[in-house]
Amino acid sequence: MNRWLVRGFILVSVTGLYPSVALSQEGNVDQAREALAKQEGDEDSSKQLEEVFQSAETSYSLQKEGTHALNYSFDYSYTGDQRLDLAITDGSVRNLDVVPSATHSFTNAFSYDYGLLDNLTVGTRIPLVVKHDTQDELSVYDFGDISATARWQPFSYVPGKMSTTVFGTFTSKTGVSPYEIDIDEQLSTGSGYYSFAGGLSFSKVLDPVVVFGSTSATYNLPETGLQQVRGARVLEEVEAGFGLSASGGFAYSLSYDISLSISAQLSYSDETILSFSDGSEAVAQDQMSGFLSMSLGTRVSDTTIVNTSLGIGLTEDAPDFSLGVSLPIRFSGLKE
Repeated sequence: MNRWLVRGFILVSVTGLYPSVALSQEGNVDQAREALAKQEGDEDSSKQLEEVFQSAETSYSLQKEGTHALNYSFDYSYTGDQRLDLAITDGSVRNLDVVPSATHSFTNAFSYDYGLLDNLTVGTRIPLVVKHDTQDELSVYDFGDISATARWQPFSYVPGKMSTTVFGTFTSKTGVSPYEIDIDEQLSTGSGYYSFAGGLSFSKVLDPVVVFGSTSATYNLPETGLQQVRGARVLEEVEAGFGLSASGGFAYSLSYDISLSISAQLSYSDETILSFSDGSEAVAQDQMSGFLSMSLGTRVSDTTIVNTSLGIGLTEDAPDFSLGVSLPIRFSGLKE
């Protein structure tokens, strides 16, 4: 019992960062909050909670062994651009116009997590994507890239110490590939290749603030056997290279019902090499993107916390902004 009090106190502070974990521990959060709330006549209830921490057995912040968690999230992102409409006849420019364009992306995702062990959780994410391009009046409705993730905590939580989680992710190419469509008539919903990612995330409680961070590396498998027509050439192979990512931020509990988190993410993508049937190659240069995210966790019932988020692109290669909401899905008979 004591170790679940510890888990609930940690997880409610970082609701914005790990909603799928925090939402599965609502009962424990309530108990920790009651212990933290200093009542009239109490000498120091926080001191009592500290004694609970000190006597707690081994504890982790992932899904408890044998438990399930199902979450739904909706995300909208907007990417604006300027396209150059240029016509050249006999070496002379006959038409020059700058046309604004925008891509609207709507993603409905279902995430499922299962606790294999107290310190080992596996899960999957299934996205359903809708995209619309205002310039070319193109739309697509299809699955995105389905992913599977494993998270492992090598060490149990110790009050006052940093908590570390090791994670690995495999992402499929179930979405509509950008390398297998008519680029003038269709839009994509996926990356077009398989990828593996791994990294570390960490957090530390500095009551009432939790600081957190993460770092990861991604390897994208080359995609061969393509037959996509691009102009006068046929694309046969894509080598996307690798990616690096780092993020950090903090979460703050404003009250029993409201928590706020702010984080920033910086990503680097290596150059992408496109190989064509005539032996020529095209290289898309490496790029750096930055994104700022703010998330608000709101308790709408004793067992449900709804997270809303706003993201702002900091670089040209990032989406201009995004909006999102996530919440747990509960089924009668599903053991939490």
